[in-house]
Amino acid sequence: MTDGADHRIQAARTVIAHLAGHLQADLSVRLWDGQVLPLGPGARSDIQIVISGPAVIRRLLLKPGLMTLFELFATGGLAIEGGSPLEAADRWDHGRAVHLARRVDKWLMARQALPFLLRRDRVERAPAAYDDTGRQGIGAAQAERQDPDFIRFHYDVSNDFYALFLDPGMTYSSAYFTGPDATLEDAQAEKLDRICRKLRLRPGQTLLDVGCGWGGLACWAARNYGVEVHGVTLSRAQLDFGRARVSALGLEHLVTLELKDYRAIDPAVTYDAISQVEMFEHVGLANHDRHFAEMQRLLKPGGLYFHQASVRRGGRGPIRPTPTTRVITRFIFPGGELDTIGMTVTNLGRSGFETLDVENMREHFELTLRAWSARLYAARDQARDLVGDARTRLWLIYFALFAKGFERGSVLVYQTVARRRRPGASGLPLDRRSLYS
Repeated sequence: MTDGADHRIQAARTVIAHLAGHLQADLSVRLWDGQVLPLGPGARSDIQIVISGPAVIRRLLLKPGLMTLFELFATGGLAIEGGSPLEAADRWDHGRAVHLARRVDKWLMARQALPFLLRRDRVERAPAAYDDTGRQGIGAAQAERQDPDFIRFHYDVSNDFYALFLDPGMTYSSAYFTGPDATLEDAQAEKLDRICRKLRLRPGQTLLDVGCGWGGLACWAARNYGVEVHGVTLSRAQLDFGRARVSALGLEHLVTLELKDYRAIDPAVTYDAISQVEMFEHVGLANHDRHFAEMQRLLKPGGLYFHQASVRRGGRGPIRPTPTTRVITRFIFPGGELDTIGMTVTNLGRSGFETLDVENMREHFELTLRAWSARLYAARDQARDLVGDARTRLWLIYFALFAKGFERGSVLVYQTVARRRRPGASGLPLDRRSLYS
């Protein structure tokens, strides 16, 4: 071992010991020379964060932040062994981690950075990213966004990849758990049926499913409620799967799926009900007014609109991109932006809707993400064969990040039901019992 290498090992030990005092985590770090260092007092070593070389420390010291962590995990500069990223994330207090940058001794960190700054090692460029910054489409109007490209990047990866962690119905949105021990399959079936009940669907009605995914809700509503469903998606992979599913179930007379932007649907056509299940996150803040105007245009007077979407917690200032936003839009959801539940309800009212029901499903999405994470981690070798190492790692980190976000309440998800406004009674029951029967 050279003197320079020895100095960098000692500096890394000092930095990790300092961070461990603040993190108090129950896992360990393994350096490139094989040394295992605890990240907290009495920390176990069964789950380890593996640092592949001194260039990783250099990157983290020069540019600390979530983007750098994602880049390093994508390239393999950082890895987690002995458990999934979510299992590792469960081993530390996220309140401590969020405020870590303010608590560390910056002079100590600067001194320990010197051995790494004197020598520059090559660092692999992060693969599997949509763009270099995570800013494409953010804050942009529809005409300035490449929505079909954004959707294809996320969804047209491989249907087989999604099948590794989704339920057999391929339902890619928060499930509804009637209890903590419910299976993912039962929770997704409960969610689909709950949507139909909230929309008060009955035979002979027409339903537009905006962002229909792999056709799960469309088929459920047609089979169990006898409605005619028109589903639209921008993903060719989803469309092909959905159409094959409709055919296999013999539902061609009730379900029509199209590769189409919902804003291009024939303006002469209106529907008894509309569902939007976690497609709204792809629309972009600058296009929310247009979205709700389209929903109002496509819905018959008195018709019901179901809106399920993840949202930010909200605050006093205007919504701006956060480090988490830029990471997710660069690697996972290009062009994605979250509003707040207050904005949702306000925009519905401004667009000619009466909001009838709002339900928080934050803890349901945490449970959903935990199920997806466990399934993908168990099938990680198959996932690597399908989509490569980088994307497999990134998705596991993404599931962990959002599971902890929903656990902490920094991100939430709501089901909102609204009615296209018209004079007179809504015609709905006075209580909510029918939604749960």
